[in-house]
Amino acid sequence: MNIAMIFAGGSGVRMGAGVPKQFLEINGKPVLIHTLELFQYHSMIDKIYVSVLEEYIDYVSALIEEYHITKAAGIVPGGETAQDSIYNVLKKAEAENPADSVVLLHDGVRPYVDADVITENILSVEQYGSAITSTPSYETVVLSADGGSVSQVPLRKETYTAQAPQSFRLRDIIAAHDAIRLRPERYDNMVDACTIMTTLGRPVHLVHGNRGNIKVTTPEDVYIFRGLLQYKENEQAFGFGLTNRIQAKMNHFRRKKQAFPLD
Repeated sequence: MNIAMIFAGGSGVRMGAGVPKQFLEINGKPVLIHTLELFQYHSMIDKIYVSVLEEYIDYVSALIEEYHITKAAGIVPGGETAQDSIYNVLKKAEAENPADSVVLLHDGVRPYVDADVITENILSVEQYGSAITSTPSYETVVLSADGGSVSQVPLRKETYTAQAPQSFRLRDIIAAHDAIRLRPERYDNMVDACTIMTTLGRPVHLVHGNRGNIKVTTPEDVYIFRGLLQYKENEQAFGFGLTNRIQAKMNHFRRKKQAFPLD
């Protein structure tokens, strides 16, 4: 089984909106539904589980029915922390699926991951046991211990930004969570599955993601996502994107110059 686990338990504080960011409507559709459809329509995904705040379970259930998310296998209430929420979904999946299932952990507010990236996550888990979707850092990354001065500058060619999905065998990621939960500090500073695995000294494999795989967190992100949707619509309608349009114009002017050379 290949199982997508979508976590949509945020309260939208950084967005400043009246509703959690995963329920904001963009192009007439909630962000969460944009995300769920990526996995609904991917041929290799068998099931989808969703984690939300308990007070939104009925609403998400209605959205899933309205938008025909037929692969949805369960809606699970969130826990005390984001990692507790993930653990709740993992345990539900454990009770209903084989232990060697591939699970893809994904943010409900990352609505623009490429289908090829989802495929590569699954293949990476099958080959290496893990997949951390990442993109190379195009800017200089600096480390600061005190938040006021630079303590280290890693080589840019060695720095990446970890995104989602982050994918594993079901039994492996549950075992990692169980190990972390036994520690007195539990999930302190455990921001994602990649952090959990590396803290335990377990190897993780990089999968290259797409640059548009943003996390819709701030108002600026909403505008970026709208622009990405418009770009995709243009590609579908006209059969080419911005790069090809520029090349088409260059070819047009080249042919025009050949037909009417300057004296």
